[in-house]
Amino acid sequence: MVKRVSPLLAAKEALTRQEASRLSPHATASTRAIRRRPEERVEYGHRQHFSLDADRILHSLAYTRYIDKTQVFYLVDNDHITHRVLHVQFLSKIARDIGRFLRLNEDLIEAIALGHDIGHAPFGHDGERYLSAVCKQHGIGSFQHNVQSVRFLDGIERKGRGWNLSLQVLDGILCHDGEIHEERLRPQPDKTFADLDREMELKTYNPEAGLVPMTLEGCVVRLADTISYIGRDIEDAVRLNLIGREEIPENCATLLGTTNGAIVYNLVEDVTKNSMDRGAVGFSREVSEALRELKSFNYSRIYRNPKIKGEVGKIGRLLETLFDLYLEDLASKNRGSLLFTGFLDGMSHKYVENHTPPEVVRDFIAGMTDEYFMKQCHLRLLPQRMPSRF
Repeated sequence: MVKRVSPLLAAKEALTRQEASRLSPHATASTRAIRRRPEERVEYGHRQHFSLDADRILHSLAYTRYIDKTQVFYLVDNDHITHRVLHVQFLSKIARDIGRFLRLNEDLIEAIALGHDIGHAPFGHDGERYLSAVCKQHGIGSFQHNVQSVRFLDGIERKGRGWNLSLQVLDGILCHDGEIHEERLRPQPDKTFADLDREMELKTYNPEAGLVPMTLEGCVVRLADTISYIGRDIEDAVRLNLIGREEIPENCATLLGTTNGAIVYNLVEDVTKNSMDRGAVGFSREVSEALRELKSFNYSRIYRNPKIKGEVGKIGRLLETLFDLYLEDLASKNRGSLLFTGFLDGMSHKYVENHTPPEVVRDFIAGMTDEYFMKQCHLRLLPQRMPSRF
């Protein structure tokens, strides 16, 4: 008796066969996905591996919280300032565009892009810096949002079970470091989950350690991360009257442009043209140097601008105080605390047994949106009105 194949499964098999002729020899085929544990009933699924990963990230609780995670400007009353969820969408689109021209696996690119910033603490890089300082005080190493992104997706989501994402996706997320400037990236293939765990440990205790993605798709996301934020941050800064377009360095304006649209277009064109049919991705020397100069301009005139740092010290003090309060809740087994009701209740025994109290508090605070963090500060640190009758 001939076994009937469902139409969707047949379509999946056809897509898998097409990859052999459609994708570049340097691309990562969907059939090469590596997982920590076998998938249940995977033979009945109609999605290819990296497409499945992208869907899992998209439907994760951590992804939902992107909506109120700050990108650069926080505590700003302006509906048109970029939040992290928008940055993630920009990155996904830009990286997939590059990947399409280079004939790479767009599903893998999308999955890495969607998950790359899931581990960000509230209040962007300032929140990350303060949380990192508190973590080091408690002996659990630094806080790095890329490491935390892997923690969420691999071991905290689904009440400690994780999503069983592929190694290639988790590696791309861990190695995305968009703040590091590089002219060219060549992947480091043949990694294992043991390598992933080792690199997470390395990055936690040595934040300056350089990591390189195992796939060309991961390298594309890493370069596209810079492309997606560099011009957009300039647009936001212009909108907030922090800078004027005429202040952009002349060489950058000439080679890259002065608007986000022009900057993105020119950078994508350059990286695509200089990466065709190669086992590496990168910019031309001239454009790379202009991008380096533009990043330096953004850091000095935008990211470190004292006009947007007025409240940063308060955030640091609040974060440190909340951290200590949640540690007290754990020590006293205060099950009425939101640390229990909103995070630990129903959590797997594996998570609870393998994490110290400071690590549990780190994971809880890292998952907060800006608004949720502020609500916890009001709840725990400000006097509450009493009922009119007892």
